[in-house]
Amino acid sequence: MKTKSKSAAKGCVRLRLTHLAAQQVCVAGSFNDWHPTVTPMIRLDDRQWAKELALPPGRYEYRFVVDGVWVDDPEATELIPNPFGSANAVLEVRPVAPAPSVRSDSPGRKTRKTTLPAARVSGGRGVLTGGVVVSR
Repeated sequence: MKTKSKSAAKGCVRLRLTHLAAQQVCVAGSFNDWHPTVTPMIRLDDRQWAKELALPPGRYEYRFVVDGVWVDDPEATELIPNPFGSANAVLEVRPVAPAPSVRSDSPGRKTRKTTLPAARVSGGRGVLTGGVVVSR
């Protein structure tokens, strides 16, 4: 499954995995046409792996590939069954909601309009990075 808005700016999404014995970890999903080796993750320490992806708003499915074996994301809050008898994690990238405008009025000064950032994630975990709300 891959849905995205072509007009929206890409945001930074960070995926993480803890695995004690992994030598190589990649992420494969609808954002890279399920290629199991084209998106390698970076080893942070002996057991932590991470990958930042630039994705436009949309809904994506993915799985981790650890030393050639497809594995679940243990932190995923939504899973969808796949045709191989396992489940794909779901990653939803949503644009940030427009912020309310605030007027700053001071005597003797010109009035200016300031926009404050606002973000919401409904259900599950979420991260705000690069102006995009991410939930998984």
